[in-house]
Amino acid sequence: MELAVFPGLPCRPAHHSPRFRHRPRWLAALLIGLMAVSTLSASAVAAPTGPFRLATLDWTLAETLVALGVPPAAVAQVEAYHAWVGEPTLPASTIDLGLRSQPNLERLASLAPERILISPMFANLTPRLERIAPVETLPLYRPERDTWHEMRELTRSLGRLVERPTAATRLIEETEARLDALRQRLDDATPPLLIVQFMDGRHVRIFGDNGLYQAVLDRLGIDNAWTGPTNAWGFSLVGIEALAGLDARLVVIEPYPAGVRERLDDGGLWGHLVEASRGTPIVLPPIWSFGALPSAERFAEQLVSALEPDDAA
Repeated sequence: MELAVFPGLPCRPAHHSPRFRHRPRWLAALLIGLMAVSTLSASAVAAPTGPFRLATLDWTLAETLVALGVPPAAVAQVEAYHAWVGEPTLPASTIDLGLRSQPNLERLASLAPERILISPMFANLTPRLERIAPVETLPLYRPERDTWHEMRELTRSLGRLVERPTAATRLIEETEARLDALRQRLDDATPPLLIVQFMDGRHVRIFGDNGLYQAVLDRLGIDNAWTGPTNAWGFSLVGIEALAGLDARLVVIEPYPAGVRERLDDGGLWGHLVEASRGTPIVLPPIWSFGALPSAERFAEQLVSALEPDDAA
């Protein structure tokens, strides 16, 4: 019987090896066991363990699973998740599946997941994913649906899927209680807000109806100065001139595209908008605008802290 190559040991049949013949049996058994482990680790990615071996391409589903205490074993674009979603953080053991739109199917198959979770935006991948494991599609941000209600529904659906309905109920109740407490910290004179994210030096996403930010503003009792149309994700892409004349305080969600912040500091149209705004613009770190309850609570925490006077923070 041939043994797998192990660093520092010759590859030869054990029963012909004088080195094995003169060693204690326990030591020979230990070396053989280590060789077997080396063979497995070199040939394949270790399959995830635990009660649920779930994989997902969608960061909103991933953040909710982590919040429920059942993190997925594998997620697409793990590094980008931490850059754009931030919290809750994925475990260090989370396996990266590659691009969300083009996942590494061989790696995914080697993990043998029990189920693959996606959102409708990845529905075109379903036929290929179904060859690996059952696919579950969980919708969010459907037109004409109340966003907060949908986030609650998504949380309950995932709770049932991972057999954690009590954890789902607790996440909903704790998130809503936290937002209620944050609302009490706000001044009644809080002005309307304009929430934007720069796409380049002259264009922004501006957030309104159908989106996570609007759902949080509603829970906090804050007016949104943008009443224009939005897409199914709750934003419109507009030139910054569209913000002129709106009586509001500006809220900018990072990150800025490369070089944009430096150009904005030079003044110009953005400088005039800042001068006309009701207070110094608020700049918030990246918060996943297409997220669910974990991102909603994080946005609320960041926003309320920024709105409070320095002596009240």
